[in-house]
Amino acid sequence: MSATPAAPRVPHLPHTARRALQAGAAALLLFVTGVGAAPPVEAAPTPVTVARGPVSQDLDPATVARLDAAITTAMKKDGIPGVTVGLWMPGRGDYVKSFGVADTASGTPMKTDLHTRVGSVTKTFTVTALLQLVDQGRVRLDAPVSTYLDGIPGGEKITLRQLAAMRSGLYDYTSDPKFLDSLRTDPHRSYTPQQLLDYAFAHPANFAPGAKWEYSNTNTVLLGLVIEKIGGQPLHTFLQQHVFGPLKLTSTSLPTGAALPEPHAHGYTTFTPGGTVTDATTWNPSWAWAAGAVVSDLDDLHTWAPALADGRLLTPATQAQRLRTGPVGVPGISYGLGIADVNGWLGHNGELPGYETIAAQLPQRKATLVVIVNSDVDRGGSYSTTIGRAVTEIATPDHLWSLPSPSQTGENQNGNENGNGNADRKQEHRQQDGH
Repeated sequence: MSATPAAPRVPHLPHTARRALQAGAAALLLFVTGVGAAPPVEAAPTPVTVARGPVSQDLDPATVARLDAAITTAMKKDGIPGVTVGLWMPGRGDYVKSFGVADTASGTPMKTDLHTRVGSVTKTFTVTALLQLVDQGRVRLDAPVSTYLDGIPGGEKITLRQLAAMRSGLYDYTSDPKFLDSLRTDPHRSYTPQQLLDYAFAHPANFAPGAKWEYSNTNTVLLGLVIEKIGGQPLHTFLQQHVFGPLKLTSTSLPTGAALPEPHAHGYTTFTPGGTVTDATTWNPSWAWAAGAVVSDLDDLHTWAPALADGRLLTPATQAQRLRTGPVGVPGISYGLGIADVNGWLGHNGELPGYETIAAQLPQRKATLVVIVNSDVDRGGSYSTTIGRAVTEIATPDHLWSLPSPSQTGENQNGNENGNGNADRKQEHRQQDGH
């Protein structure tokens, strides 16, 4: 991604000026890359209607009515333009439906087959690719990153496991004020991974490797470079051949440019110099790269969430290591290797300018939840979390998808840095995607 004050949401970026994109437990909220947006512009609630297009509602009529009401109420309250929800519960039924609009200018309805930017859900794909290299014996989780890459400050003491588990201590580049100013000023700019790392390495580490948990997009960018070097392919190619392809995720990709495949929903953000609501659909996601630039859709995320949770692309031993989650400072939430456990839901959330996503499975019920929102103009929280909580309060009340808001974690909601105390990241809630 989808813990830190906001900055443009990157794969998880929180609202820029709104939250600092910090990397704390709040980061879990977004699991994105961590860029926050400017203070949201209050919008008058607009009527919300169920969008046209394929829908599935095999759940009992009473539950369907409650879900419809909860989602539309949340959308009206917060002025959310469009939402797609997929809930699959074996033995009870499915609920797949879109609400609102995909384009506020034309009024085109939100539909269930639209592409979206998934923010920090990207981290689940990137870390899966790394773990495949572990299974092949080509990298070792407990080897220092300096074994594979040069030029990382303190890299001889930071392991790949610590990078994947968000315990490296490395400064999150999406918390750097200069980076945030650059991204806000020119969101169409293309960044290289090294340029992103340069922002991070201009700052000292926040703590010794392994000392604690703190969300940092820097970690996942480094893992992307390890995959490229050891895998011998560009990251987008490796993911296509080893992750997307084997699972037939035909609508999922790591783009090499700014284009969003058709059909797609427009995404709206206030991560702008003036804080006005802007269409971010064509903004370049290169700044999120391995940490949050993947594009997908509802059907593919429905396939991906259970495959992620059951380790379908990994050996049982490696999957077991992935799921050894550790505390992040928020009750009910823990983090493993590129995966979060949110009150029993395994997956990640994600957020970057214009888009928010949740993709998770509840193994106890074999239930899968996907939430897609085409706005990150949140008011002190996360739209995807708002919808995810509303759905799980009805469907799985003993297992809520609930992530802390910046105010609950003491993060600066008006700062200008992202993460680690930065004021620009919506705190991704620092994801603790979402991650």
